[in-house]
Amino acid sequence: MEKSLHEELGGSYTKVGDYLLPNLTIDESEQQPIGKYGRMRKHYLKEHRPVLYTNLLVTGNSDKHLAAIDEACEDRMELLTRQMAQCKGVTEALKATDQMEWVRRMNNIQNRAEEIILSELIYC
Repeated sequence: MEKSLHEELGGSYTKVGDYLLPNLTIDESEQQPIGKYGRMRKHYLKEHRPVLYTNLLVTGNSDKHLAAIDEACEDRMELLTRQMAQCKGVTEALKATDQMEWVRRMNNIQNRAEEIILSELIYC
């Protein structure tokens, strides 16, 4: 019987009943923590892109991918929030004079920035 690609690459199988299941392990040393946006991306991939999600899991790149997405989202969120606040005139002077107005505007800016991030980086 000819070897499978998994065996050619150094993998092995375990017989369970009538089936041969590949022995797959996750390298614990390479696991990276994922944040809010990484978890959102993982959920999206599970629900809407199962083939890509499975490929990332099998190749061991899922944690790297999710950590990279999370970091990119955090960086983009910071940049967009800063730029939008500057464009709309939301400054420390406004914060000192009218705190509630500053909070209202900043919440609006953060919500818009998050919508942009979700459409550009998470749900694509």
